[in-house]
Amino acid sequence: MANQSESFNTTGDNTFSSREDTQVSGELTFNDKVIQKIIGIAMEKIDGLLNIKGGFFSSVADKVANTDNVTAGIDTEVGKKQVAVDMEIICEYGKDAAKIYDEIKQVVVTEVKKMTHLDVVEINVNVADIQTKEEYEQNKETLQDKASEAADTANDYTSEKTKQAAEKINEGVDKAEEKTGPDVQ
Repeated sequence: MANQSESFNTTGDNTFSSREDTQVSGELTFNDKVIQKIIGIAMEKIDGLLNIKGGFFSSVADKVANTDNVTAGIDTEVGKKQVAVDMEIICEYGKDAAKIYDEIKQVVVTEVKKMTHLDVVEINVNVADIQTKEEYEQNKETLQDKASEAADTANDYTSEKTKQAAEKINEGVDKAEEKTGPDVQ
C-alpha cells in the first residue's frame, strides 16, 4: 500500500472530505459468482424463460424456487474490464426463442454494466429444451419431491448412525465403569 499524507475534515453531518489531489491506488475485481448471481436474478424478468438449466428459478412463478443458488447453469469468464457469458435455458413452448435471447442480452448487459461497469462482450445461449408451463411445473415439482425425499433419507440415516454411535459410547462407558468402579474418573 502506498503511504500518502492526507488531510481529512469532518463536518457535522458525518460526511468526510479530502483534498482532491489525493490518489489511492488499487483495483476493483469481481468473482465469477458475483456476475453469475447478478445475471441469475436478472433473468427472472424475462417472459418465456422457464429455467436456466441447472438452476431452479422460474419466471412462471416470478420467484426463485427453494434455493438461493441462482448461479447454477450460468458460466462466466470475468476479466478486468469485460465479461463473457454462457448458459443453457428452457424456453416456454409457443414463445419466440430469438426474442427471449434478445431480451437476455439486453437484461444481462444492462444489469452487469449498471452494477459493475464491466462490458459484456459475449452471451452464448443454448436452448436445451422447450416445455409448456404445465409440463415445467410438473417436472419442477417432481424434482423438488425427489430432493425432499433424498434429504429425508439422509436425515434418517444420520439420526440412526448418531443413535448407534451414542449406544456404542455408552456401552464403552459402562464397561469402563465395571472394570474401574463407578467413582473413578
